[in-house]
Amino acid sequence: MTLNIVHPSFAGKVALVAGASRGIGAVTAQAFADAGAAVVLGARDSQALESVAEDIRSRGGRALAVPTDVGDVASVANLVEQTLNTFGRLDAAFNNANDGPLPAPLADIDPADFDLGIRANIRGTFLGMKYQIPAMLRSGGGAIVNMASLAGLHGVANLTAYVAGKAGIIGLTKVAALDYADQGIRVNVVAPGPILTHHLEKAGQEAQHQAAAATPMRRIGTADEVAATVLWLCSEQASFITGATVPVDGGQFAGLKPTRMYRSGQTMDANRS
Repeated sequence: MTLNIVHPSFAGKVALVAGASRGIGAVTAQAFADAGAAVVLGARDSQALESVAEDIRSRGGRALAVPTDVGDVASVANLVEQTLNTFGRLDAAFNNANDGPLPAPLADIDPADFDLGIRANIRGTFLGMKYQIPAMLRSGGGAIVNMASLAGLHGVANLTAYVAGKAGIIGLTKVAALDYADQGIRVNVVAPGPILTHHLEKAGQEAQHQAAAATPMRRIGTADEVAATVLWLCSEQASFITGATVPVDGGQFAGLKPTRMYRSGQTMDANRS
């Protein structure tokens, strides 16, 4: 699905995207650039990161790629410092980095693997905000969007570190939003449901079909749809919104919509006899 979206203008603004080397992060970075922002990209994969930056430049945008480990204090501090040194300000940030173990029942997860998920999600988001907020205060304020998941709003079997990490991000966001609500900084969360990224693409058509069937809209979302939500939350159009968690999930968080069967012109819920 291709969207024809008119993004808010970010002309003269500077946006930072952590976890920008692929997927939703890369698409969001491109969307910020298309909307006029100078974009700073952070991720561990320097080659993939530079490829995204070069694509932005080829389309007339301004982009700086800074290899970054979001769980490392010095690395995150350097990412923000390079942003200020190059562009002089920071107006918007999207903390999108993620990592963690493969799915497994809780008792089967190695503590070191659990720590990896917490490091990338909770620590990474905390460190991002810790250095982004002072930079934004220097120029009068800004907006931050953190990447959670629908899994951070309710449990999902076999995803211990992921669920804990995403729930932690939602908690961090609420505290940051309250701490800086009267200082010109807004902080919100996006919580996507099934989105067609490289992970779901690799899972194959059957997995994609099942994911689509689980949403009330009966389809999976796109990275463009998440990016559009991030840009809106960072724009003046959302100027009275902070501390919010915005599901981008085709209606999944609203509740269950049973599949329906059609027999002899009559409609029946699939879970009824």
